[in-house]
Amino acid sequence: MASEAEIKQRFSQLEPWLDERARRLWAAAESAAHGRGGISLVARACGVSRRAIAVGLAELKKKPDGSLRTRLPIRQKGGGRKKASLKDPSLLGDLEKLLEPVTRGDPQSPLRWTCKSVRNLAAELRARGHPVSHVLVAELLHEQKYSLQANQKTKEGSQHPDRNAQFEHINAKATEFLKGGQPAISVDTKKKEQVGEYKNGGREWRPKGQPEPVEVHDFAKQKDAPYGVYDLGRNVGWVSVGTDNDTSAFAVESIRRWWKMMGQEAYPGARQLLITADSGGSNGSRRRLWKLELQKLADETGLEISVCHFPPGTSKWNKIEHRLFSFITKNWRGKPLVSHEVIVNLIAATTTKTGLRVPSQLDTGKYPTGIKVGKPESDAIDMRPDPFHGEWNYTIMPRS
Repeated sequence: MASEAEIKQRFSQLEPWLDERARRLWAAAESAAHGRGGISLVARACGVSRRAIAVGLAELKKKPDGSLRTRLPIRQKGGGRKKASLKDPSLLGDLEKLLEPVTRGDPQSPLRWTCKSVRNLAAELRARGHPVSHVLVAELLHEQKYSLQANQKTKEGSQHPDRNAQFEHINAKATEFLKGGQPAISVDTKKKEQVGEYKNGGREWRPKGQPEPVEVHDFAKQKDAPYGVYDLGRNVGWVSVGTDNDTSAFAVESIRRWWKMMGQEAYPGARQLLITADSGGSNGSRRRLWKLELQKLADETGLEISVCHFPPGTSKWNKIEHRLFSFITKNWRGKPLVSHEVIVNLIAATTTKTGLRVPSQLDTGKYPTGIKVGKPESDAIDMRPDPFHGEWNYTIMPRS
């Protein structure tokens, strides 16, 4: 059986020659040749709706008469029914709001999926004033690159029972801050990058037969730690490229630099700052040094710093992963990261069609490991745990 890519290639060659009816019949014949699941396969590959393919299959079962070609008009450009999303401009936005808190899967993949059924989604949309059927919702999900996926056994142990509730809490908190004009950022450390003439994943265009030579063995003596800050409201990033250890002090210093270079100018009247972060690493929820350094930052800036941690094992749901880091990785694919300056410049050159900008700066500071934070220092932190999972959600008040 042909793959989705092969079907798409065939269709792209034929499409300029097909009118609406021929397009429908070709898609129907292709889906019939694939048997069970053929309609979904062809709909994904060609962009022809499942409804149109079903009509085409019914037409294929009828015997054409001699006058069929002359009596069926070809629709002019712009004819036919308008898409539901054009007639109802707020439909897609409301559908995304229903999906956002519970979207599952790897957000870096172009394919996303949801655990809500199309019938439940249709019912919720009708309650919001959108006259839609479950069939239309399914078509909209396909257009937005969602699909149904089966479970795959890749994890051991049980998930936290309040995992989804924490996702919804983070989503509501970020929405509250952004509506109030207060900054909300997503932070994390990208994986450490080897500095030198070592192989970097991916490919780039070069003269045929002339790949860029790199070292055979990649035992790098120097590794840089890019720590990212992504502004959820403005689609702007900031990356500090550290040349020393990835510690909590380095993480908060990166946030401090973002605030001084970009944040305070963008939010001159800010009184609060929301940080969404993983539960592990240098910004882990159990790290006393992370909270102590945030207290210093709160004291310096006068900001009430609220932190929401993602549950353990869910770091890929952090917005920075698929709105910032994934584009940086694409931008430097196939390019050896031969120096600190090359890493900083490649990060700073990252852009997207939606207007993402990523200023970057080298941080040559020293951040020793093994620093212990005693109980007196920990007790002096003015931290207010949230009523809902205070170990994940808390606010650090400025001591002034």
